[in-house]
Amino acid sequence: MLKRPLNPLAGELNAILSRDGCAAASLLSERGLRAYFPHHGILGQGVDAKGCAINATLGTAKEDDGSPLRLQCLSDLLAIPDASFLYAPSFGVPELRKYWADAQLAKNPSLVGIPHSLPVVTNALTHALFMAAQMVVGRGEKVIIPNYFWDNYDLIFNEAFGGVFDTFPTFSRGHFNVAALRRKLLGRGEKKIVVLNFPNNPTGYTPTIEEADAIQAAFLEAAQAGKRIAAIIDDAYFGLVYEKGVFRESIFTKLANLHENILAIKLDGATKEDYVWGFRIGFITFGMKGLAPDQFKALEDKAGGLVRSTISSSSNIAQRLLLAAYGDPRYEEEKSEKHATLEMRYREVKRILRRHREYGESFTPMPCNSGYFMCIKPKCVDAEALRRHLVEKYSTGTIMLDGLLRIAFSSVPTDKLETLFANIDAAIRELKKGGA
Repeated sequence: MLKRPLNPLAGELNAILSRDGCAAASLLSERGLRAYFPHHGILGQGVDAKGCAINATLGTAKEDDGSPLRLQCLSDLLAIPDASFLYAPSFGVPELRKYWADAQLAKNPSLVGIPHSLPVVTNALTHALFMAAQMVVGRGEKVIIPNYFWDNYDLIFNEAFGGVFDTFPTFSRGHFNVAALRRKLLGRGEKKIVVLNFPNNPTGYTPTIEEADAIQAAFLEAAQAGKRIAAIIDDAYFGLVYEKGVFRESIFTKLANLHENILAIKLDGATKEDYVWGFRIGFITFGMKGLAPDQFKALEDKAGGLVRSTISSSSNIAQRLLLAAYGDPRYEEEKSEKHATLEMRYREVKRILRRHREYGESFTPMPCNSGYFMCIKPKCVDAEALRRHLVEKYSTGTIMLDGLLRIAFSSVPTDKLETLFANIDAAIRELKKGGA
């Protein structure tokens, strides 16, 4: 129950999202219901004054010639328009939103013809996850998630918003555990919140084409049974797939127009797709069967309001640098080259594991076909003790997560991968014997 009077703008958005029996509003948390963009506030008044001969509305500073007041030492470093020194809109630079929307269709041909929102720019994936959680997760609500997940999820969904993880085993017999996901979707309770991350961090696994179809079928069955589902799709590592038979589009394409009871929320960004980790530019996009354009706009307004209330807007400089790169004729070729580098390291890992069957005495590789990472499950030794031993004796860093060792082959030079796995094997054998 809402404890404070609802802002009329939020009420208008909620009414739009509830129109004609639409389930979107019923999937929102209290914070999601309260979210709105202040179109009639300072920003709206600034829009009204745009084009005025004298404009004293903006909280920026300008030179006498109308260009942004700026330090020349910084301006000299940047071969980008002067407008980059100004604030970006809370929704993101319009040209970048349009580019990303078009790029999503190019990368996901199945999405063509399926109505969905225009992407809203976020401060990379972490901020997008925070916004999605803020919109749909209420205190004490369960969040269905595979048991292997990025540890920052705990800080966001549990600590920040009071959600409670309802995990299921990620794998069953070397495949994504669709049956376990289905049981969770069909379990007790009408509202379901699900987080899916492919390629998965930490395991580097993406469902096969058949598994993606089965995931879609599980969601449809649950929705037809009356479940209302908010599906949060973390596409941080989208596109980094290395094997045939793996589903190469986003799982968002399977859910965005599947059923009127499913709100699909796609989170993606330039961070890993374009190798710009420090730029902090991400996107949030909404899909739901039966929504009208003004209802998608209502979801965009709520997302834009959350951006406004947390960071005001994402980096204008980063957005404009990306736009410049996307318009560069070298972009596609150079991006393909970087993808090839990661794939080469992935294939070298696979070759090493095939060549060294003796490593099977020390650890079990988890399923992996994509992304930045792969995981191993040590045999008969504690994963944290192994991690520390690798650091202290072998000067080799790995990450321990839930009894697994996560290996970021993305950050290891190809010629050092052989040594990396040899060190792991040696360290496990030493710990089995009681230490070095």
